[in-house]
Amino acid sequence: MDAASMGSTVTMLSRDEKDACCGCSRRCVCIIGVILVLLMIVAAAIVCAVVLALPARTPETRYCVTSDNYTGFLCDDRKTCLLPSQVCNSASDCGNGEDEASSLCSDLPNNLPGYLIFRCGNPQFWIYSNLKCNGINNCGDCSDESESLASCSSCPSNWWPCTPVLYQYCSCIPKSLCRNGVQDCVSWSDEYQCT
Repeated sequence: MDAASMGSTVTMLSRDEKDACCGCSRRCVCIIGVILVLLMIVAAAIVCAVVLALPARTPETRYCVTSDNYTGFLCDDRKTCLLPSQVCNSASDCGNGEDEASSLCSDLPNNLPGYLIFRCGNPQFWIYSNLKCNGINNCGDCSDESESLASCSSCPSNWWPCTPVLYQYCSCIPKSLCRNGVQDCVSWSDEYQCT
């Protein structure tokens, strides 16, 4: 049999015979394609079911807002929100003790998330973010009570605005110090004007 006669033999085959030579018909290819798509859908559903059934991981972010409206630290239970000053304070305030983990507390403040700390005017010093804008000079330079650095508003309602005598306060004193017979404001307004 020569090459010319062999070519004519192949062209003389019917369409079904050609498909049989290749191993599958168009219908067969469609069925296999549908089966593969269905298998991929089932596999994706199984993967989703397994992932969703796994125990909850530690939250990627521990950012939360406390009941006092402070930025806080979210415990593993995803319900407890601690004040920043409760993190790395040598007391386990979260159920699993994650607030005292060495990964957080070994290199303070560098290992703490930025929203838990406030860098003072002198960046070598820092305080927990819930201690800024509280009327107390926690940084020592009043930067934690400043409008420009700490975004603090004016004196809280139960404070008296003045230049304090004691460096413990910055631009206000607690009204409990008013009319106590002691000069707490440079201008003496705490003794003569404060009510």
